[in-house]
Amino acid sequence: MTAEKGGGHRLAAENRKARFSYHIVDTWEAGIQLTGTEIKSLRGGRSNITDSYAAPYGDEIFLYNCYIPEYLQANRFNHETRRPRRLLMHRKEIHKLMGAVERDGMTLVPLDIHFNDKGRAKITLALVKGKNAADKRETEKEREWNREKSRLMKYRD
Repeated sequence: MTAEKGGGHRLAAENRKARFSYHIVDTWEAGIQLTGTEIKSLRGGRSNITDSYAAPYGDEIFLYNCYIPEYLQANRFNHETRRPRRLLMHRKEIHKLMGAVERDGMTLVPLDIHFNDKGRAKITLALVKGKNAADKRETEKEREWNREKSRLMKYRD
């Protein structure tokens, strides 16, 4: 998945299921503390953030269950594939997110991991509320209606 994102950002991993399963309240961009083999492996584009989430631990926020495969050329200096990774954010943002997670029962879900213009790995975090089954059906109906509408408009011309 080395597609271009808006603004020339190179996409390393995307969580497409998150937009279907959750109501997105707000989004933030954060840095990720990674090792060298993790960066090289991310550039390969086989990482997966579908089942991952972020949660506070102490005064910091960590990304859990994010799969970054081992870098084949690193042999014994490789990293653990699903280790917790610290997210780099301003202290005010961290406290705001921690309050929303602890008080309001919201969840922090990663939407994508991308490389910015300087080549640094960044993650787009979303503060979300879970959808129930009826909301998911409504989303699916809306998506199908938009597809059908675009088909009808295409043949109308």
